[in-house]
Amino acid sequence: MLPHHDGSATHVSNPAPALGETVTVFARVPETAGVSQVHLRTTPDGEPHFVAAVPDRRRGGEVWWRAEVPVHNPVTSYRFWLTGPGGDRWLNQYGVVGHDVPDATDFRLVADAPPPQWHRDAVVYQIFPDRFARSAAADQHPPPEWAVPCDWDTPVVGLGPETPYQFYGGDLGGVEQRLDHLAQLGINTVYLTPVFPARSNHRYDAAGFDQIDPLLGGDAALASLAAAVHARGWRILGDLTTNHCGDAHPWFAAAVSEVAAAERELFYLDPAGDYESWRGVKSLPKFNWGSAELRRRFFDGPDAVLARWLRPPYRLDGWRIDVANMTGRLRADDYASEVAAAARAAVAAARPDALLVAEHAHDATGDLDRGGWHGTMNYAGFLRPVWSWLRGPTLDLADFLGVPGEVPRRDGGATLTTMRTFAAAMSWRSLAASWNLLGSHDTARIRTVVGDPARQEVAAGLLFTLPGTPMVFAGDEWGLTGVNGEDSRTPMPWHRPERQDRRTFDTYRALIALRHAEPALRHGGLRWLHADPDALVFVRETPAEAVLVLARRAAGTPVRLAGFDAGAAAVNHYGGGPDLRGDAEGVLTLPADGPTLQVWRLG
Repeated sequence: MLPHHDGSATHVSNPAPALGETVTVFARVPETAGVSQVHLRTTPDGEPHFVAAVPDRRRGGEVWWRAEVPVHNPVTSYRFWLTGPGGDRWLNQYGVVGHDVPDATDFRLVADAPPPQWHRDAVVYQIFPDRFARSAAADQHPPPEWAVPCDWDTPVVGLGPETPYQFYGGDLGGVEQRLDHLAQLGINTVYLTPVFPARSNHRYDAAGFDQIDPLLGGDAALASLAAAVHARGWRILGDLTTNHCGDAHPWFAAAVSEVAAAERELFYLDPAGDYESWRGVKSLPKFNWGSAELRRRFFDGPDAVLARWLRPPYRLDGWRIDVANMTGRLRADDYASEVAAAARAAVAAARPDALLVAEHAHDATGDLDRGGWHGTMNYAGFLRPVWSWLRGPTLDLADFLGVPGEVPRRDGGATLTTMRTFAAAMSWRSLAASWNLLGSHDTARIRTVVGDPARQEVAAGLLFTLPGTPMVFAGDEWGLTGVNGEDSRTPMPWHRPERQDRRTFDTYRALIALRHAEPALRHGGLRWLHADPDALVFVRETPAEAVLVLARRAAGTPVRLAGFDAGAAAVNHYGGGPDLRGDAEGVLTLPADGPTLQVWRLG
């Protein structure tokens, strides 16, 4: 084993400190690592400062070195300098390195208010309302003029001009009627993609933010659904687009109809009447966050856009922010951090326990730990490496999340490197508050990517055991398929049991139950123990317990883990593998069959 530290409570006395507080941190160093002295390096006000750490205790063949970190700045960075017969090394978030490295991957203590505590225990379920379920009331709403009406069994187009307009008529009453399905699965947080009026089935082209789409049942339907969700002790999250609206939005209509309109400053309009839009799609005009009036409408007061739906009778528990990476950014303009901080303040004023998660499909690390978004959708640091490691032998996708060509094939070492690289560039707090996901309404389905139930189980095992909040896209638990985001927006086959993979459903239910039962999987730190082409092994641990996880994409050589006590016991809690016991040299030997996901509790 290697020297280790992470931002969890096992190694940090207070992971949510206030500015001016002093926090105790611990670096655990194997006695065999050749380390005789440890120094802590901080950079208060940008200047490096070293203090000597002291041995605090010895346990399990490790020395725990203790040091004090004054929380001098809103984001206080630190790392450890290890010296001794084994050589001089740095220990930072990326791991142990024998050369000088930039500060970007140092450990971080963040002094602003922490994400809501409930989110660490959440399992999020993403619902695309048009395709989830229809109540009887849905028949009272005739399809709008923009729609291509479909019955529940009509295949989705997947690609083509009709994709935004296929209309299946799912509504919020239908969601409410299917909450028992979520309860059986173990879900405790409902996330709805947009529910505002629009001229598309996806509703990211909002035609207003002051009412719920009547096609979904209107304001009363959201209030009823939220009440039913809260009655179960769950949470419910909305989806808000801060980068753009639809061209049917009254703000935009006013802006283009009158040069002197107050709404004109809300957008990027030139004298000839042309305007900026999301990726050149003219139905999605882009907001200009240099506008004080736009900020007022979104953020100021209880009736502003962000706050209104967090209050009774709806009481949404937070927002997922669509294309947060583009919000406030256009050529020389970059208001992204200002917008994120203003959104955070507005949400906190309305609901101190509300969540704010940003969509970001690539490197989100530069937009976190800045007093804005609590976390991000972890496409880059989780979904992409998991897809690349577990992809099936034959896979034909149009692109890999916007990257030309097919999903690359990566081995376990490259997968671990990718995960560590992105995790190292954000605080532990932001990592834990980010959503891990295997797919969404914008991607191919995980079953299509991996090709079979066994590899999907391994993928789901990583989803529910690694740090971060797991998000399940509705239908993944039944093994539904799709080659891209549009193709994946499949109506839930409630009436077609032959399309429901009950084995996969039972797998998800068991893994979610495991996560709920093991505090280490929700609140514990993370130590990577092994990576080879076909296997990843790690430990999640709190001061009270430790859980060992083996993920295998294929059968291979048994993994031998050294550094345990002779006779140390590991009891299997998931996967059906044998209980383990350390041999005379303190080695645990993990099974070699695969694909498999195995979980043991360490004694």
